[in-house]
Amino acid sequence: MFKTAVLATLAALFAPAPCAAAGTEVYIGVSPGIEVRKTGLALAQFHPSRPQTPEDLALAGTMRGIIRADLLYSRYFDIKEDPLAPANLDTGKESLAWWKALAGHLITGRAQDSGAVWTFTARLYDLSTGKVVMEKFYQGEKRALRRAAHLFADDVVLRLTGRRGVAHSKLAFANNATGSKEIYMADYDGQNLVRLTSDDSIALLPRWSVDATRIYYTTYRYGNPDMFEIDLKAGRIKPFTTFQGLNIPGGFSPDGMTMVMTLSRGDDPGIYTLNVVTKAVKKLLKGYGVSSSPTWAPDGSQVAFVSDRSGNPQLYVLNVSSGTTRKLTRFNWCDSPSWSPSGEWIVFAGRETTKENFNIFVTDLTGSQIRRLTYKAGDNEDPSWSPDGRFIAFTSTRNGRRELFVMDADGSAPHPLTELKGQSFTPNWSP
Repeated sequence: MFKTAVLATLAALFAPAPCAAAGTEVYIGVSPGIEVRKTGLALAQFHPSRPQTPEDLALAGTMRGIIRADLLYSRYFDIKEDPLAPANLDTGKESLAWWKALAGHLITGRAQDSGAVWTFTARLYDLSTGKVVMEKFYQGEKRALRRAAHLFADDVVLRLTGRRGVAHSKLAFANNATGSKEIYMADYDGQNLVRLTSDDSIALLPRWSVDATRIYYTTYRYGNPDMFEIDLKAGRIKPFTTFQGLNIPGGFSPDGMTMVMTLSRGDDPGIYTLNVVTKAVKKLLKGYGVSSSPTWAPDGSQVAFVSDRSGNPQLYVLNVSSGTTRKLTRFNWCDSPSWSPSGEWIVFAGRETTKENFNIFVTDLTGSQIRRLTYKAGDNEDPSWSPDGRFIAFTSTRNGRRELFVMDADGSAPHPLTELKGQSFTPNWSP
C-alpha cells in the first residue's frame, strides 16, 4: 500500500541520523527556446580606487573573480581577458579600440576597501560605440560583498541577453552534519553557507516564498511535524501551521497568497491549499488514495503531485479550476516533482523498475515525452529547478553519501555544490 510506503519514506527522511564522519559554442537545454549562442564579452582587470593600496587591490581582484565565475557559469558568454590589456574606468579611445577587436562589450571595475565598509563601481561598455551602457555603484559591509558581485553579473546577463540571471539566487536544503537535520542556505555556487535553524530535531523540506524573503519548512521541534516560517529579513523563526499530523509545504501560487501543501490531519496525507493570511485550508483532491509532494504550475492553473490512486505512486496533474486529474507516468515509483519556470516540463525522481536506483527524469505535460537525466550514479532525488529553468539542483549518493548536486537542465555537467559534511536532503532553489 502506498500509504505505508509514503509513511515509510517520510519516516526514513525524518529519521534521526548519526553524526557524519570526519566550452562549447552552443548551450543545449531540454526546453525549446533555451539554446543560446555565446557572445564575446571582454573582462578587464579591475583597479584599486587608491593606487598602491593592497586592500583595494585585493578587493578588486575578489570582485572580478566572483563576477568572472558568474558570467562563465551562465554559459551565455565567451569571456575575453588579458592581464596586460589597457583598462581602467576612464577608458580612452585607444583602449576601447584594443578591446573592440576581441569582443562587443567590455566590463571594467574599481574597488575600495575601507575596513568596515567597501565600495565598488563597475561599467559595461558597448565597444561598437565606445559608450557606457550600464554603470553600477555598490557599497556595504563585508558580508554583502558577494551579493553585490552576483547582482552585477546578473545585471550584465539581463542587459545583454534579455534573460534574468541566477547568480544572486540561493538554495535552501536540509543537512544532518550536526547530528540533527537542520535547514541551511547557500548561494547558487555553494558559497556563503549558513545554518538557519537550531531545532536540535528533524527539519526538512524547505520551500521559498515568492519574494524569497521567507523559507517554510517541516520540523519535529515540538514533537508533531509542524510547519515553521523563517523570516530572513527579521532573523526570526516561528510556527506557521500546527495541524495534527503532517504539515509539509509544497509551494506558492504566483501571487504568493496561497500555498499548496500536504496535510494529514489524522487521516491519509492529501493535497490542500492554505491561505497564508487567514490560514484557511481547502482540500483539492476528492476520492481515495494517498497524495503528497504538490508543486504549483507557474501560472497557478495546475498542480502536479504524487498519488497511489492507481497502485504504485505515480505523477499526476490536477486542473485547479475543474478538479480533473491526469496521470503522466507508469513507473515503479515516482516522487518529488518540481514544475519548470517555463511551465513546459516537470522534473521528478523516479524508479522505472524495482531493480534500479532512483534517478532524475523530466516529462512534458502529456507524459508522452519522458527523458532520463541521470544514469548509473547512485540514488538521485529531490530535484528543484533554477529560477531561469537552465539548471537543476538535486541530491545524489554517487560519492557514497547523500550530497547536494547541481546539473544543467539536460543532465550534463553534474557537480557537488558544497563540501558540507553529513547527508543533505530536499533542496529548493529560490526565485
